[in-house]
Amino acid sequence: MPIARPLPSLSHARATRAALPRPQQLAALGTVLCLYRPALGNELDGWQHAVDAAACRQVDSDGVRESIWFFDAEGQCCWRICLLPDSDFLIWDRLVARLPPLPMETHELGVGERLWRRLAGRMRGEAWRLSALRLQAAAAREQPFVASLATVSALGAEVAARLAREEGIDGRVAVDDCCCARAAALRTASTTSSNNNPSDMTTSLVRLRR
Repeated sequence: MPIARPLPSLSHARATRAALPRPQQLAALGTVLCLYRPALGNELDGWQHAVDAAACRQVDSDGVRESIWFFDAEGQCCWRICLLPDSDFLIWDRLVARLPPLPMETHELGVGERLWRRLAGRMRGEAWRLSALRLQAAAAREQPFVASLATVSALGAEVAARLAREEGIDGRVAVDDCCCARAAALRTASTTSSNNNPSDMTTSLVRLRR
């Protein structure tokens, strides 16, 4: 029987925030998909635990997926930001070019290995959730971010849904209003899955506190 291994880690994590992307750099990315651990707090609290970051680039049958992984002082992944079709690609490329690449063994995993790691993480209370956000830099040192819950394009919603399905992550994103029938269908599905709660489709500026 396969042995459940620890979740991905970065063994060379440095105990300094100097290596992290600055809040202004992350805010310039536009709409991104935020993956966070509720055990650490809200959508932004994972960044408060991070001391290091690495760029991840995966190629599969659906194309290229890019993300930035943030690690705490123990080398455990505590926060992830994923590129969406709605993000600013040029700024993303400049940002990840300054980051070290994620170790190959961390993200090149088979389906079985991902399932075992997911199970091990859930047993340790390390479940993940996702949310589409627009980050904004704030003046306060103790809380460098504010964030708005963002809507995404139909293609962005497909990317988010595929990632959630493959990694067993809870969460959904709201689809931006447009005239395309596909987006309307996605909005309907999202509304149905949330028990017809209209507040789930509301885009509002929220202050995410520690």
